[in-house]
Amino acid sequence: MIRINLLPHREEKRLARQKQFITLAVLATVLALGVGGLLWFIFDSQVENQKGRNKYLNEEIAKVDKQIEEIKKIREETASLLAKKQVVEGLQVNRSEPVYLLDQLLRQLPEGLYLKTIKQTGVKVTVTGYAQSSARVAAFMRNIEASPYLEKPANVEIKAVTVNNQRANEFSLDFAIKRVKPEPNKNAAGKAAPLGAPVSPANPAEKKA
Repeated sequence: MIRINLLPHREEKRLARQKQFITLAVLATVLALGVGGLLWFIFDSQVENQKGRNKYLNEEIAKVDKQIEEIKKIREETASLLAKKQVVEGLQVNRSEPVYLLDQLLRQLPEGLYLKTIKQTGVKVTVTGYAQSSARVAAFMRNIEASPYLEKPANVEIKAVTVNNQRANEFSLDFAIKRVKPEPNKNAAGKAAPLGAPVSPANPAEKKA
């Protein structure tokens, strides 16, 4: 006996395939959304973690910058204090220099020569005065060269002038002060000689030419 299927089997198969496709599409969409959500969560966690690290680094950098600024200020203050200390030490060392300068000028000044002005600029000293002859000026220069405290006489100018109706030689002379730190030596009182003090000649005859 022949059986004939009058049901629309093709239509049923087509509907079944559509349902299967829709089901697979929904599953694929859900899976894609799940994977996308998981990746987004992972990436978002990494971004937030990196933001936290960046914030920490920025805070630490700010602390280091502040410390560097404080160190810079301390160095500037230290340099300023050292400069002031050097100035004070220089003043202490050279405060008696004019006394030694005048003392040496009196020691090295030959007879027949008189000083009019004394000007000091640093270690350079310029003196002007009157001399009975140019030989007195030459003797004065030799005494300066032999002095333990004075040196380098130069720029000598001599000209004839009349002073109190008498002819004389007016001169101008430059020389330098020796600022050498001598070895500490004991004086008669048992104290160290002042720094920068000239060493007095051993022979009293050397005081004057």
